[in-house]
Order: sequence, then structure tokens, then C-alpha cells
Amino acid sequence: MYTLLIFLGGVSMAYIINDDCISCGACEPECPVSCISEGEAKYIIDADACIDCGSCASVCPVEAPQPE
Repeated sequence: MYTLLIFLGGVSMAYIINDDCISCGACEPECPVSCISEGEAKYIIDADACIDCGSCASVCPVEAPQPE
């Protein structure tokens, strides 16, 4: 499943957190719209709320957040 967002006239795709996530939590406080939360095995991103800013990806030590 992926969510398409219309952003400034273009198409933007939400980020997802892949299985490389080590649950360090570095990404959660960086999200400007608070769409990242701790899941059972890894952090998860609410694709409907994600604004595709990449803040989570820029702080992740294992590059787990990726554009969907």
C-alpha cells in the first residue's frame, strides 16, 4: 500500500520504515507532523500524515526510512 500526496503541484510519496530499523527512536522527535510511532518490532510512519520531508531519513543511523 502506498499513499500519494499532492504537494506543491507535484506527486509526493510517503516514507516507510523498512526492516533495517533498530528501534533507536532517533526519527520520532524529528518528524514535524508527529506521524512516527513505536511499533512492536520497529518504528512506523502513518502514511496518511507523512509530508515526505525526509527529516526522519536524515537522522537514521541505518537508513531505515525510505520513500515508499
